[in-house]
Amino acid sequence: MSLYTNWDLQVDPGVFKVFKKIPQHDAEAILSVINLLPLDPYFGDIQKMKGEENSWRRRVGSFRIFYKIKVLDKIILVFKLERRTSKTY
Repeated sequence: MSLYTNWDLQVDPGVFKVFKKIPQHDAEAILSVINLLPLDPYFGDIQKMKGEENSWRRRVGSFRIFYKIKVLDKIILVFKLERRTSKTY
């Protein structure tokens, strides 16, 4: 993928509800990473989710951003944000 090809970013409304419940410094770090996803969704500490088609997770501290990449439509859909615990995966 080219770094110069921008993607459209869509964020599920449920993700914003999680932002209200977490500390502000964590929320700011996560939001900055989400804003960088359209530049290159394959960059950073990411891992493809097993058993899921085009689903990825990105690690930001103790939080995980889960997103889907729709390659043909050039869309990144952030669908979940969770704090990492032993039950996250």
